[in-house]
Order: sequence, then C-alpha cells, then structure tokens
Amino acid sequence: MGGRHYYVYILASKIGGTLYIGVTNDLIRRVAEHKSKLIESFTEKYDVARLVYFEQFDDPENAIKREKRLKWNRAWKVRLIEKENPNWDDLYAGIAGPP
Repeated sequence: MGGRHYYVYILASKIGGTLYIGVTNDLIRRVAEHKSKLIESFTEKYDVARLVYFEQFDDPENAIKREKRLKWNRAWKVRLIEKENPNWDDLYAGIAGPP
C-alpha cells in the first residue's frame, strides 16, 4: 500500500479572479467541501471553488512549507496556474471522476 499524500492546491473564482490556497491530505474531499459551500468561509463568500492548480507531496511538512511560500505572492500563484493550466480550467472533474 502506498504512503499518504498531501496536496497544496489553488482555487479561483474565475480566470484572473480571487484566489485561495490551501493544504490537505484528501484533495477530492476538500475541494468538494469548498464546492458545496456548506460552511461559511472565505471561499463560500467569494465563490472561490474552481480547482486550477495542485501539487502532491509525500510529506506534510514539505506541503505546508510550499503553501507558506506561495501564500503571500499572487504573481507566483498566477504564474504557476498559467504555466500548467493556461485556460484556468476546473481540474476537479479530472481527479474526482464522474459525479
């Protein structure tokens, strides 16, 4: 059985819109929580639910360090998104499979 994975992820409201960055050990569940808008939060308030970027880590400490490095610089986040996902497509369906 493989080890546990951790993810740094970026959500967007729209192309060039509001961004949110987070860390989780269950990317599908966490993005589904953002999309459901059941919890009052920043992402619910600003309709930030489009998964536009993520990175996988084997170690939670490395994931947290990466999130902290990216958190405060919007230009870095935008560059990452546009390099890997130039159309800012929602990547959630590709990782979660059909509903």
